[in-house]
Amino acid sequence: MNYSDTERFSLPPDLLNRNQQQPLPPEPLTEFQRFVASTINQILPIYGASLFNRVPSTFAPLDFAPVPPNFVVGPGDELRVRIWGQVNFQNNLRIDRSGDVFLPQIGLVHVEGLRFSELDQHLRSAIGRVFHNFDLTVDVGQIRAIQIYVSGEARRPGVYTVSSLSTLVDALFASGGPSLQGSMRKIQLRRDGAIVTEFDLYRLLIRGDKSTDAALQSGDVIFIPPVGPQVAVTGSVRKPAIYEMLSSETLGDVIGHSGGASSIAAGSRISIERTGDHRDRHAMEVAFDPNGLTVPLADGDLVRVYSIVPAYQQTVFLRGNTANPGRFAWHAGMRVSDLIPDKEALITRDYWWRRAQFGLPASEFEAASDFDSSRQPEENNATNLKPLDQEQTRGSQQAGAQNAAGDRGAEQRASSASLASAQTPVDAQTAKSKQKRLAETGAPAPEIDWDYAVIERLDPQTLKTVLIPFDLGGVVLRHDASQDLTLNAGDVVSVFSEADIHIPSAHQTRTVILDGEFAHAGAYTALPGETLRQLVDRAGGLSPNAYLYGSEFTRETVRAVQQARIDEYARDLSERIHRTNLAIASSSVNATQDAASSAAAQASEQALLANLRQIRATGRIVLEIKPEDISTSSLPDIPLEDGDRFAVPPVPSSINVVGAVLDQNSFVYKRTSRAGIYLRLAGGPSRDADRSHEFIIRADGEVVSRDREKSLWAGDEFSNLRINPGDTIVVPEKIFKPTALRGLIEWSQVFSQLAFGAAALNVIQ
Repeated sequence: MNYSDTERFSLPPDLLNRNQQQPLPPEPLTEFQRFVASTINQILPIYGASLFNRVPSTFAPLDFAPVPPNFVVGPGDELRVRIWGQVNFQNNLRIDRSGDVFLPQIGLVHVEGLRFSELDQHLRSAIGRVFHNFDLTVDVGQIRAIQIYVSGEARRPGVYTVSSLSTLVDALFASGGPSLQGSMRKIQLRRDGAIVTEFDLYRLLIRGDKSTDAALQSGDVIFIPPVGPQVAVTGSVRKPAIYEMLSSETLGDVIGHSGGASSIAAGSRISIERTGDHRDRHAMEVAFDPNGLTVPLADGDLVRVYSIVPAYQQTVFLRGNTANPGRFAWHAGMRVSDLIPDKEALITRDYWWRRAQFGLPASEFEAASDFDSSRQPEENNATNLKPLDQEQTRGSQQAGAQNAAGDRGAEQRASSASLASAQTPVDAQTAKSKQKRLAETGAPAPEIDWDYAVIERLDPQTLKTVLIPFDLGGVVLRHDASQDLTLNAGDVVSVFSEADIHIPSAHQTRTVILDGEFAHAGAYTALPGETLRQLVDRAGGLSPNAYLYGSEFTRETVRAVQQARIDEYARDLSERIHRTNLAIASSSVNATQDAASSAAAQASEQALLANLRQIRATGRIVLEIKPEDISTSSLPDIPLEDGDRFAVPPVPSSINVVGAVLDQNSFVYKRTSRAGIYLRLAGGPSRDADRSHEFIIRADGEVVSRDREKSLWAGDEFSNLRINPGDTIVVPEKIFKPTALRGLIEWSQVFSQLAFGAAALNVIQ
């Protein structure tokens, strides 16, 4: 049946959209897929099934596609005939049910069954019986639709109306192709009870061979038989999947279907797992050679192509704090000095990158620091060394087994370094501030550990890892032949930095910053054993305006400990608040009345915890310097560490009064004024002030509270305290504690209920 363009708009929508397939719902896994997945812990797809998951519109046959020469015309096709010369004629002729077309002055001409290439000569002969000296052209206009049947193991079996130009392959895509239980290797086209062609989809998918495709005719049947024998191919092949196999195919044919072995496939053997007589399963191996590839396969076989063992031959490895970590060729007699020839080989690329950032504006450096932080994990183990994966580097067991005859001290040092690098938390803000400090001071980071490096060597007999330490400085700096150890193939040489292993403080590079009122403020590298007092003297001492009492000495290690204590306190407080809330909820007398107050209290507690978690430790150490001290002799002989900062401000001219006072302000310092005078200058405590808990924060960081200065025999000692420049007087506000009032209310409710109960008993009696 044929339809004109205007008639198509009135057709039922299901007929118009029949060939415009929607995405098919995913089919459940087959039993063989589930079995293979339970064996290899991987779901393998059915090869070729994904081709029909979403049929592209380009596979739908086009009604106006060019007509091939072998196209057979029939009833319903439209012929466009044009004749000129002795006779002129032009018309579109529809082939009727009898297979004829009518030409004026010629009559009926039978054309059914003719190929398109034969039409021109056939019409010329029919017209030539009446006219001479003419010419003509003939073309096929609108083509007829035909009805075909798709049966068997198809995804969408049924009756399909397709173009007469359609072929077997077109109909397969229109119907969704074979189901997971249908064959892709023996698809049959049947016509009048006979098999016209048998199509193998694998030939089309793998080799692009469509030679067995055939044109469809009305009434044709496309039959998809059940799937044939299947084998699973996994491992180092290009397309691991489940493949349908023909009876004549071998192991080599199936591996060819999978795209062949990958570039890392082992060329020695192939494993085949087979079920014998539907009972037991056993494994067998064949050689990966022409003879082995001729082995026939059975239904249900699992073929595994092994990959090569990632072992390096005649290779040594260098990792850690070096310029070029990586793999290097080994030769007989090779020593550590051949791998690390000079000092320059230990200057990391990260060091030069940091040097390139000096002089950049702060915003550009922060952006560069962020980029540096993001790329650091990609560096090849510059710092934070961890044990190598022996399976990836030497094709054997993982390292970690200890050698009883080896150097136990060296093993413990290396293990401690790896453990510290794996467990030490990194504060991002601290890391960024350290980067900024390093950029300002020009200090290279991290520094090389010259005292210790190690060779990891695999014992070929026991497959255990032996750690052989050596003195890196002895090899590179002093050219000590006793430390220039001989290397074996497969050795791993690890160079550490001070960030990996804590070396003795005398050997550490310690950068200390003197900031403020110094004769020569700046960044200094502390000498071995140098103290704070000695460094300040070496920097020229203090300036005349230095306020030593208000100095601030901060240390990074102290800051880390302080932050850990703050975080621990926040966790403990959170647990105590949670337990208290549970106890209050369980002991509440009137839950309705307590709901609002409990919610408000919990919100306040959560806000307190949030503020507490935001507190960042400073790492300040109180040096206990007296207000009148002005010389470096009053500084303590405290040993210096890397990252220490000593800031000395100028003498301030004011003190501060904050808290519950009428006028929070700063006031001019007077030597004779006491704490009470400054409180009166601030208007005195407010109505909500908690006078019993007033305190003073001294300029040196010390805190003096009113409770500390209480005395039974004296007056108001706190108000008579001497105030130093830069001190801050704090008057806290009273904190309302609802626990007493709440308890009173609850107990009064209990007593009232007991009274009502006693009265009721009296009435009953």
